[in-house]
Amino acid sequence: MAKKESLSDQKINEFLEKGIKQLFKYHSHQSFNYKQIASRLEIRDKLTRERVIKILKTLVEKEFLVDNGRGRFKLNPEKSNFVGKIEITKKGSGYFIMEDGKDLFISARNTGTAFDGDIVKVKSASKRGRSEYFVTEIVERNRKIFTGIVHLNDKFAFVEPDDPKINADFFVPEGAMPSKIEDGQKVVLEFLEWKNPDKNPVGKIIQVLGFPGDNEAEIHAVIATYNLPTKFPKKVVEEANQLYKQDHKKEYKNRRDYRDVTTFTIDPHDAKDFDDALSVKYLENGCYEIGVHIADVTHFLQPDTALDKEAIKRATSVYLVDRVIPMLPEVLSNDLCSLRPEEDRFAFSAIFTLNDEAKVLDKWFGKTVIHSNRRFAYEEAQEIIEGKSGDLDKEILLLDGLAKKLREKRLKNGAIEFGGEEVKFVLDKNAKPKEVVVKSSKDANKLIEEFMLLANRKVAEEIGKKEGKAKTFVYRVHDKPDEDKLASLKSFLSYFGLKLQHVKGKAAAFALNRLLKSVEGKSYEGIVKNLAIRSMAKAEYSTENIGHYGLAFEHYTHFTSPIRRYPDVMVHRLLQHYLAGGKSAYEKEFALLCRHCSNQEKNATEAERASIKYMQVLFMVEHVGEEFDGVVTGITPWGFFVELEKTKCEGLVSLDNMDDDHYHFDDRKHKLVGKRYGREIHFGDRVLVKVLNADIIEKKLDFSLVDVYENFD
Repeated sequence: MAKKESLSDQKINEFLEKGIKQLFKYHSHQSFNYKQIASRLEIRDKLTRERVIKILKTLVEKEFLVDNGRGRFKLNPEKSNFVGKIEITKKGSGYFIMEDGKDLFISARNTGTAFDGDIVKVKSASKRGRSEYFVTEIVERNRKIFTGIVHLNDKFAFVEPDDPKINADFFVPEGAMPSKIEDGQKVVLEFLEWKNPDKNPVGKIIQVLGFPGDNEAEIHAVIATYNLPTKFPKKVVEEANQLYKQDHKKEYKNRRDYRDVTTFTIDPHDAKDFDDALSVKYLENGCYEIGVHIADVTHFLQPDTALDKEAIKRATSVYLVDRVIPMLPEVLSNDLCSLRPEEDRFAFSAIFTLNDEAKVLDKWFGKTVIHSNRRFAYEEAQEIIEGKSGDLDKEILLLDGLAKKLREKRLKNGAIEFGGEEVKFVLDKNAKPKEVVVKSSKDANKLIEEFMLLANRKVAEEIGKKEGKAKTFVYRVHDKPDEDKLASLKSFLSYFGLKLQHVKGKAAAFALNRLLKSVEGKSYEGIVKNLAIRSMAKAEYSTENIGHYGLAFEHYTHFTSPIRRYPDVMVHRLLQHYLAGGKSAYEKEFALLCRHCSNQEKNATEAERASIKYMQVLFMVEHVGEEFDGVVTGITPWGFFVELEKTKCEGLVSLDNMDDDHYHFDDRKHKLVGKRYGREIHFGDRVLVKVLNADIIEKKLDFSLVDVYENFD
């Protein structure tokens, strides 16, 4: 009887098989013997080499490999088609994303009819002894809606796409456009077909937005580009209105009554949807009962209703500069669910007993009814923290002290403190920007953040740390950083005298914190933070808990914003189900929803950034010819990018606009050097620039260099 493999043996074999498969996929036209494979995979011990031999035989049996004789193996030609996502560059070339996150380069002539983000089938072929890759089939289109500028002819038209990664104009045949349309207008186009890469893709114009530069036209172009909904279906509105008309007071008896406990909200001054409130109760033993009360959306949002289906589809609220595209109709998001002051509201609460050291002594989760006594803007709470007397100042100061202790514990445990700044706009009556405000996180913001983190962590632990078989749950996970990316970051920073220790796992978090601490207050602080963030994995939703690296939590979820995030709705339902003694939910259903929500979150983030970029350029239109202080954020062979200090607007100083010398790009040291006078431009230099042009069509700014204040090094 054959010996059964242990779990560790299975894991090792799975890891080796994956590595061998990737090796042959990268070198699809080469053959290898087992010694060469072991060498490529850096395998030196005899036992593991024997495993490699067994796996090779198994892969031949599975027809993934073919045995060429004399112990040499090659990828089966029939298995050399790969299916995955392609990313297209502005120059037309592409990168095919492999399973392990690495990519294959595909030249512009070989991308076929692929658009950026499409799922494609790629085949390799040998050319001059090297593997070359071709897109052979479009498996699934990433998008079918595009925006651009229409150029009219007698009976047809072309649409020049806004997206610079679309390297072909769309052909619009006769009859595929509205009768009322003018040359040069911005339009929304629906893609129809693209059969031949030597010809133009075909589409039809489904909406005329207006002329380029018009505020409504540009924002609606963002909405169309990212496929954001503009209104709720009739059935959804009807269900929401019906909920509003119902009398919900009979529900009070089913909940813990917290209406007599001091409760308040702290939010942005212009907020309308209040997801969370805090309550404070002083206990006789000298401890504190702190309530984190979250809008009980799931009381109103029932499964399988039109409301719920639309919320799933949207998955998140999207916050563009001049408008919000909510996940829920306003009658719910801004009224029934919102924890507004001086009104009874339903909440799903996390109640904690804390001592003076912010240690959690006891906890309770459940449905409550609350009554917020006061609504604070962050600015008002911050004034109290800084010493101003005011409403509930004792409670705010208590929470601030506890929050600082919670934060200190997190950082000691390895949480990474990225911080960061947020760009906000003051808009006029026509929704055009009249001022750019850069806001940083202050103690009032951190107060709310810490108690939301506490609630999210403790909810995740309530389910994830239970003894016995793990139950299906929705986690917010963040993987450890890729070692290659950290090594690249370390190498890049070393050119500028910045040190990042080459360590792995949790130690890397402490090393990153030391790096961030060393650049605090420097002109290039924000740039280094952005570089560090890019080296990290992206947080996402998953039913598989791998912990949250950035926060240094073994268990973490999103529980605190169900008005604007569907994952929080799932968490509320699952938590209530398990508190009531329910069995584990169907994991696959929630895994699919997690993937969908992660994708929608990414799409919303990109849309928000696009609206910010447009507003920044629009703001700078009124400042062409003016001079601003900035910091060099990037160096290229054709110029360098500068971020303005006061507005965070970024633009390009082209070498074509630098006539004081002829500059060349030193790619090894990441700098520009003047050949005649030796002037150098470095990453992180503080400079004075003049605004030459603000192009609201291409969403870009052009600067000229006036002076260099100080060099980074």
